[in-house]
Amino acid sequence: MRFVLGMIVGVVLLGIGVFCYFAGGFAPTATDAKALPFEEALAMRALHKRADKEAPKDVPIPVNADNMMNGAMVYTDQCAVCHGLPNKDRTSIAAGMFPRPPQLFKGTGVTDDPAGETYWKVKNGIRLTGMPAFKNTLSDNEMWQVSILLANADKIDATTRKMLETATPTLQPKAASPNAPAQPDKGDAHSH
Repeated sequence: MRFVLGMIVGVVLLGIGVFCYFAGGFAPTATDAKALPFEEALAMRALHKRADKEAPKDVPIPVNADNMMNGAMVYTDQCAVCHGLPNKDRTSIAAGMFPRPPQLFKGTGVTDDPAGETYWKVKNGIRLTGMPAFKNTLSDNEMWQVSILLANADKIDATTRKMLETATPTLQPKAASPNAPAQPDKGDAHSH
């Protein structure tokens, strides 16, 4: 009985300690602050498990030159400012983010991920990373085009590669997709 009571008291004290750590402003919140122990490993594990469960297994559009070029145009307008372009340095926006967004045209990028996993990330975003959900601003077809572009980044045709290499990373405003549900404005994080 004393053991159980000790465990309960220990859990309660741990909970109070964690609350005080965060409520007292001791937790790292700046983008250049050192990560909490196991923060990255736990977040990545949770992300991959969720995406594995929910990501589509079949790609509904063909991998062809038109879809790759259209994906490259969407990528340049909506993604490149954070995720970079071939043979270009990381933008100042990407350099100031935590965690740093992967540069998808350096190394393997996400060519080792199925297009459905990339589609899931584009559609839903990734909490606490700066990766937004595009389900309300890009059409389903545009999200698939970007996803197949990235899944096949090591096989891009010369015309699409040239377009990407000569593009300038920008972030173009995009109206809500006509097939996206309306989202109520819940205010921003600064008002809480």
